[in-house]
Amino acid sequence: VVSSADEFVAVGPVHSSPEDVGGSVINVQLAPNPNRKGRTLDREFYSNASCGVCGKKTIESLEVKGAIAKSPVVVQGSLLRSLPDRLRDAQTTFARTGGVHASGLFTPEGELVVLREDVGRHNALDKIIGWALSEGRLPLSNHLLLVSGRVSYEIVQKAVVAGIPFIAAVGAPSSLAVDLADRFHLTLVGFLKRDSMNIYTHPERVV
Repeated sequence: VVSSADEFVAVGPVHSSPEDVGGSVINVQLAPNPNRKGRTLDREFYSNASCGVCGKKTIESLEVKGAIAKSPVVVQGSLLRSLPDRLRDAQTTFARTGGVHASGLFTPEGELVVLREDVGRHNALDKIIGWALSEGRLPLSNHLLLVSGRVSYEIVQKAVVAGIPFIAAVGAPSSLAVDLADRFHLTLVGFLKRDSMNIYTHPERVV
């Protein structure tokens, strides 16, 4: 919907809405932009921070717009296998509740740049992309993404749009996720553990 932080006029809670529950309703005011009229969401109800498939009518309408990843990012396999433990150690909300997912953005050297947690896997990644947008750091072409659950088509969609060339997960990818990652030249790693991993697409980025 937006491509620059400059398109936001204000973001804040809605206090007058009867639907507001504990500040969970957020109002986003966008600046006028004639170019936005061409960006259709092809949805028949409110856009929300869900999986990305919700409200879509067909698989064809899920088509993502993004660039083919050409990032030279290369990650050592031994370092990659250590990242799930680093992610877990930084998950403060998970440590208290045991009930949230996390997405972490790392450098190829294993430095954790930013971590976000949420009940929803997709929301945790949305928070990272929102942070990068507000910091003027998009595209994230020199980073890798680690997610705490499985990798769905929608996770890859979001990574493509954000310019992330490398996705790793502790869980499994869906077949649609593998196909999309391969088409946009993203490296996709699943079942990442201390002693093993599955590399589904573009293994040249793993040493």
